[in-house]
Amino acid sequence: MFKIDPASNRINPLEVKRFSDLGFTERKHLQEWLENYPQALSQGDGDELLIIQKEFDGFDDTRERLDLLAIDKDGNLVIIENKLDDSGRDVVWQALKYASYCANLKKQQVVEIFQRYLNQKAQNEGTAPADAESMLLEFLQADDLQSVQLNTLKSQRLILVAAHYRKEVTNTVLWLSQFGVNCQCFKVTPYQAGTELFLNVEQIIPTPEASDFMIGMMAKEAEEKTASNEQRLSHRLRLAFWEQALDAFSQSSCSLYNNISPGKDHWLSAGSGISGMVFSLIFGKSEIRVEFSMARAQPEANRFVFDRLAEKKEQIEAEFGDELVWLPLPDRKACRIQYGKPVDGYEKANWPEMIQWLIEHMTRMEQALSGPLESIRQELKAVNAQNQSVM
Repeated sequence: MFKIDPASNRINPLEVKRFSDLGFTERKHLQEWLENYPQALSQGDGDELLIIQKEFDGFDDTRERLDLLAIDKDGNLVIIENKLDDSGRDVVWQALKYASYCANLKKQQVVEIFQRYLNQKAQNEGTAPADAESMLLEFLQADDLQSVQLNTLKSQRLILVAAHYRKEVTNTVLWLSQFGVNCQCFKVTPYQAGTELFLNVEQIIPTPEASDFMIGMMAKEAEEKTASNEQRLSHRLRLAFWEQALDAFSQSSCSLYNNISPGKDHWLSAGSGISGMVFSLIFGKSEIRVEFSMARAQPEANRFVFDRLAEKKEQIEAEFGDELVWLPLPDRKACRIQYGKPVDGYEKANWPEMIQWLIEHMTRMEQALSGPLESIRQELKAVNAQNQSVM
């Protein structure tokens, strides 16, 4: 790895170091880094991790501790084992033991484990603890806990982190992958250039190419599995609800959803004229909601639009006719502005009233945001034009 010196138009090699030579330790440093930035172990969009516990020792009949416990976007538990400069011989065996222990955790136990982690973190920081269930639903983009597929059979993942892997470890990991065990090896290498320190995090098993193939095969297998009764019921209900809702919207003054097809998700989105930012209808078991979501891949773009709208909060809420919920979501990529109503969503007799509520409030939201969004759209065009002229 090299450091670029633009002034001299040269590259200078970085010096490879050992963690121990730099005074870094597994628990106080590497574990702390990954706990606070799990994106280092993510391999692209949709592969985010949410840390739900560290130094977890809540297993029956043993006091062994796993380094970090996380959950991915599919609701799978992820066991993360860190070994600093050398993987050792037994890291795979340790991770497999922890995965077997975690495989028995029920949904509510996972929530309780996460809540204990949040409580401890808040105590250390002197703040009020966040609600574990709400954070999980937000991360999983789920409507309610009952419908979430969490820590299902044979879904546990293993992530090993070390600067150097012994051959017996890599051979075992590759062999396990043939049996559907999802195990990744990340090589972490510290570098030094003068007083500056750098860390390279690289997935070495499976390689990115092999990872894409394995993900494709797992997705195919998941499609072929029979969905649970509750999932099938939810999908049928959502499809039926959206069919009725879209029919009613087509006869209203709100034209946002005229070219949108019904689906099985709990949300339905329509474009706003700004890329990556949509007007969404939310249909849940206990709530319906209208919202404007800013979900570009670049968090700074979402925050830019959110801040511009927040500057006109009073004007927007006056036009809408009520107070809105403003969610900058600083720990997430997306931002939202929303307004909801509690309902008994799965009672079909309530649907006509719910649909009329959605039509009325989405119409009001679109009208309230149309002026400010047009100004922001023009501002973004000017910025893009300026950037292109500079290039």
